[in-house]
Amino acid sequence: MRFEIMRLDDVDGTAVDSTVVDAASVNRIVQQAAAIGQRIYIRPAGTAVR
Repeated sequence: MRFEIMRLDDVDGTAVDSTVVDAASVNRIVQQAAAIGQRIYIRPAGTAVR
């Protein structure tokens, strides 16, 4: 399964950039974001925003 991970702006929470990764990479990216206090949003790749 693939996931889209979006890096969020610290001020207003809008998506700054995004990347699509495989499930094995999600944990590593979450750990890196947590280490630096970065806000991220994760969803299955290919889903539409409603």
